[in-house]
Amino acid sequence: MSDENEPGHGNSPAAWVAVIIMLVGIAGGTLAFWFDQPVLVFASVGVVVLGLIAGLVLAKLGYGVNGTRYAPKSHS
Repeated sequence: MSDENEPGHGNSPAAWVAVIIMLVGIAGGTLAFWFDQPVLVFASVGVVVLGLIAGLVLAKLGYGVNGTRYAPKSHS
């Protein structure tokens, strides 16, 4: 069932950075919502958008799954 040409399901530095930034934004937004701080909720939405942009920029710089600077690790 394993395909040798499998791209890695986003297991790249660009994907990791994007997901970590977005998780921080979501966690901060959840806390801000819980404490009824609407300004911080919207700021957290901005952090999530920045995470998306950071992931796209890193992918364009070659750190994505098919990028020139990404070397996939073997799954042994």
